[in-house]
Amino acid sequence: MSAETSAETGVIHDIGYQRYTGRRLGRAQIVRALYWHSLRSAFGLGRGAKAKIVPVIVFVVICLPAIANAVAVANGNARITPYDTYTFQLRVVVMIIFAAAQAPELVSRDLRSHVLPLYFCRPLRRLDYPLAKLAAFITACLVILDVPLLLLYLGTIAQAHGGSAIWSQTRALIPGLLVGLMWAAVLAAIGLVLASLSGRRAYATGAIAIYFFLTWILAGVLIAVTQRSVVHTAIGRAGPGPGAPQPPGGGGFGPREIHTITQVPTTAARLSGLVSPFTTLDGARQWLGGTSPGPVPGVAGYGALYGAVLLVLFAASVGGLVARYRKAGAA
Repeated sequence: MSAETSAETGVIHDIGYQRYTGRRLGRAQIVRALYWHSLRSAFGLGRGAKAKIVPVIVFVVICLPAIANAVAVANGNARITPYDTYTFQLRVVVMIIFAAAQAPELVSRDLRSHVLPLYFCRPLRRLDYPLAKLAAFITACLVILDVPLLLLYLGTIAQAHGGSAIWSQTRALIPGLLVGLMWAAVLAAIGLVLASLSGRRAYATGAIAIYFFLTWILAGVLIAVTQRSVVHTAIGRAGPGPGAPQPPGGGGFGPREIHTITQVPTTAARLSGLVSPFTTLDGARQWLGGTSPGPVPGVAGYGALYGAVLLVLFAASVGGLVARYRKAGAA
């Protein structure tokens, strides 16, 4: 009878597991840890060298104009790079690459591994996960966008003489930093919501790159083809260049018509910038007081429209990200 009872109850083996006796952290600490881990992942920290290739390359490339400006200022030249637009074309290319490569690193891996239920079994609300990821990626994008501006500023004021010159550069820097924050918030939100649509990193990267690149190219083409060409005619007197032969008779060159062509932006050209997030950002920058020329040929009276579209784009991206993770968490 005792042997039968022993066989039914079985034996408990001690394999060395111990109970956790430390302090249990709450929701705020979990969100903070998730934010910090996501920020490190955006730059490949804590992983192998392969994960750091893209962040390091894009950071070095985006800093090159600031370094070139520092060299030029050291040689006695004025600042050659504006703060609010920096190098627009290079900035667009760098941010496309960074967002397409690193946004899936923050969200696609968890979706593919089906670990979201493990996150939500802790005292973590459904909104905490996507918002922590978004805050981390905005910070990462802000590092890529604003650190070069700080280098540009330091390289310029290093050769400045007098407090007025330093204050002038500081006043020009602050709007540039705010424009960088605007870029970081919008691009991070769009990049994450597109990356969250697929658990496969290759698909997520392709979706982000295609959307950003195609809309940017399309906006540029529409702006170019919808501008109106105006021909200006003036009467001028053409003379021979140095060493050029004189016309027969020595009468010189008579007056002739000189034609110049100017591209005049139309309403369609001004509205074509709404096609791409990058040109929409530039239109909002001009509306908010930016004076440096950009790809959008003057927003005129449509600046408020650019600002409204930018806000809608950001809100729709954040809302889509939250909805995606409410559904994913429930699954």
